[in-house]
Amino acid sequence: MKRTICLGVIACLFSCGSATTDSVAPAACGPFGDPSAAVISEVKPNCGAGKLIGPWKDADRIDRYACLYEPKSTGANRKLPMIVYLHPSLFSAGWITQTNILDLQNSVSLTDDPKQVGYIVLAPEGRKTTHYYPFPDNTGVGWDNWYRQLNPAGDVKIGDTTWRENADAAAIDHFIAAQLATGNVDAARIYVSGWSNGAAMGYLYAVNRPNIAAAAVYSGPNPFGAFDDPCQQQPVAGPPGNNTQIQIFNPAARTMHIHNSCDVGGICPNDEQLASELNAAGVVVDDVILDDHHRRVYSCTDSCGTDPKAPAKSTAGTMGSIIGLGNHTRWPKEWTTTMLDFFRQHPLKPPP
Repeated sequence: MKRTICLGVIACLFSCGSATTDSVAPAACGPFGDPSAAVISEVKPNCGAGKLIGPWKDADRIDRYACLYEPKSTGANRKLPMIVYLHPSLFSAGWITQTNILDLQNSVSLTDDPKQVGYIVLAPEGRKTTHYYPFPDNTGVGWDNWYRQLNPAGDVKIGDTTWRENADAAAIDHFIAAQLATGNVDAARIYVSGWSNGAAMGYLYAVNRPNIAAAAVYSGPNPFGAFDDPCQQQPVAGPPGNNTQIQIFNPAARTMHIHNSCDVGGICPNDEQLASELNAAGVVVDDVILDDHHRRVYSCTDSCGTDPKAPAKSTAGTMGSIIGLGNHTRWPKEWTTTMLDFFRQHPLKPPP
C-alpha cells in the first residue's frame, strides 16, 4: 500500500496540469543540447540477488556502480547475450525486479538455438542530478539525456572548447567493456532496455553506439526533447546544420519502443514524434502502443495529452493523468517475451 501511495503522489505531481518545473535554467544551449547535469551525489544500488560491481570513478570523480545478474548455468566456454537495463528516474538499478526480465533469464534463448538458453543482465546505476522533468522529478536519481555529447570517440573539441563525453554514457561504456573483458559475453548480442528516463537514456545510447545490436525499451520520453527542456534538438545521421540538430552515430540501430496510449505527462504523442524523427534519420523503429489492458492499439488517447512536446503543464485531463500514472508505473510483463524475441532476431550485423 505504501508503495502504491508513494508512486501515486509522485506521478500525479509529475503529470497534472498544475505541476511546475523548478529545474535549473541552463547557461546556454550548445552543440550538444543542454549543459551537463549538476551532480548532487553518487548512488550505490541494492542489487538484491545480483552482484554489485564498482566503484569506478567517472569524469566528475563520482563513484559509479552496476548490478550484474547471471543465469544459473552459463555452460563451459559459452558466450552469452547481454541485456543492459537502465532504471527509471527516482528509482535505482534494483528496480529491475519490478519487471520480469530476470524471471525469464534462465528459460529464454536470445540466439537462434532454442537450446542455448540464458542471458546476462547488466544494470548500471545512475547518479543524483538535476533533471529537466517536472517536480518532484526535477532532481534525483536518473540519467542525463539532456547533454547529448555521446560521440563514440569520447571527448570532442570544437574550436577552442573541449566537450566532454556524457558521463552516464561513459559509465555504461565502462561496465559493458568490463563484462566483455571477462570473455563471457557474446559481443554480437549486446542489447539495451530501460524504463521511463532509463528508456530515454537507452534510446539515446543505442543510436550512438555501433556495438549495440538492438534496443527495446518501455515508456520513455523523447530524449531529444520533452517537457520544458530548453535545448531540444532533432537527431540527424550526418553533421548537424546548427545547434538545433544533433548527430547520431548508429543510425543502423534496430529499436522497439513499447509505450502507452495513455501515459504519464502526455508522452504518447511525444513518443510518436520521437519515432518520426528517428525514422527521418534512418533509424528503424518498431513503435508499439498499448491500451490500458496492454493490448496493442495504433493511436494515442487524446484525453491523456495531445501536445507532441509533452510540456510540463500537461494537456491531459484529470482522469487522463490518473490513468497515465497507473500505466506508466507498471511494466508490461505480457510484452517482455516480445522484447526478448526482438533481441533474438537482431544480432549485431557485421560491418560491410
